[in-house]
Amino acid sequence: MSYSSLEACLVDLERNGHLIRIKEEVDPYLEMAAIHLRVYEAKGPALLFENVKGSRFRAASNIFGTLERSKFIFRDTIELVQQLIELKGDPMKAIKSPFSNFKVGLAALKALPLKNPYSKPVLYEEINISSLPLIQHWPKDGGAFVTLPQVYTEDIDQPGIMKSNLGMYRIQLSGNEYQLNKEIGLHYQLHRGIGVHQKKANAKGQSLKVSCFVGGPPAHTLSAVMPLPEGISEMTFAGVLGGRRFRYTYQDGFAISTDADFVITGEVYPGENKPEGPFGDHLGYYSLEHSFPLMRVHKVYAKKNAIWPFTVVGRPPQEDTSFGELIHEITGAAIPQEIPGLKEVHAVDAAGVHPLLLAVGSERYTPYSPTKQPAELLTIANHILGTGQLSLAKFLFISADDTNQLHASDVKAFMIYLLERIDFNRDLHFYTNTTIDTLDYSGTGLNSGSKVVLAAYGEQKRVLQNEAPSLFNDLNEFVNPQLPMPGVICLSAKSFKDYFTAKEEMKLLNFQLIEKLDLFKGIALIVVCDDSAFTAATMNNYLWVTYTRCNPSHDIYGIDVHVDNKHWGCKGPLVIDARIKPHHAPPVEKDPIVEQKINRLFEKGGSLYSIA
Repeated sequence: MSYSSLEACLVDLERNGHLIRIKEEVDPYLEMAAIHLRVYEAKGPALLFENVKGSRFRAASNIFGTLERSKFIFRDTIELVQQLIELKGDPMKAIKSPFSNFKVGLAALKALPLKNPYSKPVLYEEINISSLPLIQHWPKDGGAFVTLPQVYTEDIDQPGIMKSNLGMYRIQLSGNEYQLNKEIGLHYQLHRGIGVHQKKANAKGQSLKVSCFVGGPPAHTLSAVMPLPEGISEMTFAGVLGGRRFRYTYQDGFAISTDADFVITGEVYPGENKPEGPFGDHLGYYSLEHSFPLMRVHKVYAKKNAIWPFTVVGRPPQEDTSFGELIHEITGAAIPQEIPGLKEVHAVDAAGVHPLLLAVGSERYTPYSPTKQPAELLTIANHILGTGQLSLAKFLFISADDTNQLHASDVKAFMIYLLERIDFNRDLHFYTNTTIDTLDYSGTGLNSGSKVVLAAYGEQKRVLQNEAPSLFNDLNEFVNPQLPMPGVICLSAKSFKDYFTAKEEMKLLNFQLIEKLDLFKGIALIVVCDDSAFTAATMNNYLWVTYTRCNPSHDIYGIDVHVDNKHWGCKGPLVIDARIKPHHAPPVEKDPIVEQKINRLFEKGGSLYSIA
């Protein structure tokens, strides 16, 4: 289905039972986000808010709330896009099979952006930032944010749409020190194309022109989050995925997406920053207040009857999970083509995506050797950690399976397979004092922390236990042993005080266990946490707590540790200290008063009674 606008998509969703209209007045301060979260948790439909308090514009959310709905939106183009991606990996396919690839060639014609000087619906009227639905999502957020922006910038040395960058970087519209209607905050993280553009503009002492598109055909939104190879324009991808060329023009020197519902234009000047945040983010914690680029607002445009799309992020899974699933559906074959030997890679959503990455590779270096140990896997691991946003991975678990039965997408089965085979004396490889995800506060500072690769290959070394060995009931300072999965035991401990105290606590744990290793050979990993019952209650809890609250270089210990020629290892189980640390950001939590207030919509007579 080729949509010319966001409204066309929403009408199609409603016609096919994928959308509900909310006619009651709803407050953009916490209420709209709370409604979205409750509907998403119920696997409910997309929502169209027709009466937003304080704004004359409608708003829509949960558009991509399920993989099924996301695939429905792109049902007519998704297979062609997949074929185009495959052809990039093997262009000879088009030559060998010209007739079977004919449709792909026609689809590719939609890739060329269309400069559209006549039809400019988004320029229907000029408005102020204060006219928009100023949605605050979580109680401790610094203000209202745009959560589905398409932020457009151009290369000052190579201007024009084909060398431009379109990314989804959150925008703070109000709060903090921002002058309403005049200034907004532009937050972007590591490995983002906008950073290259700003650096070039700064070097010339010039401002960077920024256009923030909101709404428009859904292909535009998805294109802003696509991890495209360098040199491929997001606008060309949007054209192919949407089955409609990306239409644009220029106004006052700013690029304008003419099909967008709203466009905010402005400039970022060298050295001008202001505090941005906090913001309840997709790791399930608040990203805290930090200095980020200040964008001076030039003009704000809106089309007639414009609709403001938004989403809510928090502890995964959330709507952005469906984004990730759809991206994997579209590009699943692309990454293995770019990294030799890599068969599959999976960013674990339950752990916040970047904190935990699982990969299946190959081992072909020494087929003549009777000893099976990681070799090619280490080469692949280094390649992964040097590739785009994959480089933000904090924990990389990588293994190989000669029978081709192992799949990174089956998280529990993959981790069991790896823990059965890993040699903790040999198979841990640390990267210290390095860059990590901006939103990950487990490290030593903003963007700073460590990484670790756990690479395992070979014969099974241990049979993982399904019950906690009795000796774990008799430990001092470590209580309530619980198993979230075979071979992994969670222990509650006192709240984290400081790293000196933590090291002493881990020495005590080591002292109590080092002479008894034979009694728990089936335990490969010990997780020290604040609440072992909560951590072990579900696989998702275990993944979230363990991998979002650990800085590998500081928080990984082991039973019977050895350091040989600067290589760290342990004979017994690995120990991860996954307690909340004083420098960690607080987790996001719902407001109980707001939860009570939105019950009216889910009660009899309310717009959302059918999904209560």
